[in-house]
Amino acid sequence: MAPSMPTSVAVHPIVLLGVVDHYNRSCKGSKRRAVGVLLGQIVKGKVSCTNSYAVPFEEDERDPTVWFLDHNFLESMSSMFRKVNARETVVGWYSTGPTIRGGDLDITELIRTYTPHPVLVLVDVTPKELGLPTEAYLSLEQPQEDATLSRTFAHLPSEINAADAEEVGVGHLLRDIKDSSVSTLAGEVAGKVGALKSLRARLGELKSYLEAVATGDLPVNHEILYNMQDIFNLLPALSGKELVRSFAVKTNDAMLVLYVSAVIRAVCALDDLIENKAGLMRETERRAAEKATPAVVAPAGGKAA
Repeated sequence: MAPSMPTSVAVHPIVLLGVVDHYNRSCKGSKRRAVGVLLGQIVKGKVSCTNSYAVPFEEDERDPTVWFLDHNFLESMSSMFRKVNARETVVGWYSTGPTIRGGDLDITELIRTYTPHPVLVLVDVTPKELGLPTEAYLSLEQPQEDATLSRTFAHLPSEINAADAEEVGVGHLLRDIKDSSVSTLAGEVAGKVGALKSLRARLGELKSYLEAVATGDLPVNHEILYNMQDIFNLLPALSGKELVRSFAVKTNDAMLVLYVSAVIRAVCALDDLIENKAGLMRETERRAAEKATPAVVAPAGGKAA
């Protein structure tokens, strides 16, 4: 049974670790990019990338359409992985990009000899902002004005997915680099800030697209406009007085709890300081009393009076 057309891509942590390791070993400090093959399964249109392996790759920096990929190595690795786990098949390939290059369509056509619908996953190994480090694409045929067909990349939604065993492994890896001095509240606030920055970046992309359509730089895509309208329809109406009052009351309650907690923590810290100071004073007085008391020495052959 032929695999269905991919509609989304899920990348597992072991793939991200493999890509980063490949990049650090062979491409770090240069303008080269790391290229490899993705293994996994396609179930109901969802591509699960559960494993990967690196492939020797070279390309001309001045002409991206000139590239070399070791076919013999690719064949040997594919054969060995089939012997280890027959359920994991070739589902696409990865690149550290960081963007799509001129020869990527040709590389995708090469990978198409192993799977009918290969996906391309761009992995950002040096992210500069919070968000998903992956971007997924699928090569599709698009009709042209001269009635010919040409292939172009279409964006696919991507996510990071992990099995229970992988979550445990990632937790052990992050255990040594986790800052224990940062409280849970600080971590939650950092997460909220990261989510808001990501939302702002997405809204900026929507704004840029609408401005490009308004100026005529991009054609109107009704599917994109329908999706944007659905997003805006899901936004809650925050202009109601009752809703504003409810938000204010809830915020005040939360801030009151934070204030009381801060006061209690300060009082407990002062109490510990006072107790510590008093203990030190008592210890100092005891040592001074011991030094001031003369030692009583018993006479020879008798008892001390």
